[in-house]
Amino acid sequence: MSTTFYEEIGGRATIERIVAVFYAGVATDALLRPMYPEEDLAPAAERFTLFLEQYWGGPTTYSETRGHPRLRMRHAPFAVTMAARDRWLHHFRAGLDAVDLTPEQDAQFWAYVQHAATFMVNTADDAPVS
Repeated sequence: MSTTFYEEIGGRATIERIVAVFYAGVATDALLRPMYPEEDLAPAAERFTLFLEQYWGGPTTYSETRGHPRLRMRHAPFAVTMAARDRWLHHFRAGLDAVDLTPEQDAQFWAYVQHAATFMVNTADDAPVS
């Protein structure tokens, strides 16, 4: 019987902790906070939790309720620059540091989020802001 990465890292409780620390940082980040139009970040945190759960082999609730992730399309309305990517990774790193992962688990999770964050970049840092 094989276990998923989701199960190996502690399931929902671990993902919720990572996401809670991440959004605590986003809430006070002058660059990132405007990219979250909802006044309350709780719905965004729940969506992110569901996405990460599904990605790592947990419940498929994200797709059942929201359809295909379509990450680039969902982020297209926002100017995601390399600076925004770096801030996003800074807060995500804090989330990973808040949980008890093995070095191997941490490296696997970190490699994925670095790749995903870079994939979301859609605007040059020096592009004019409308």
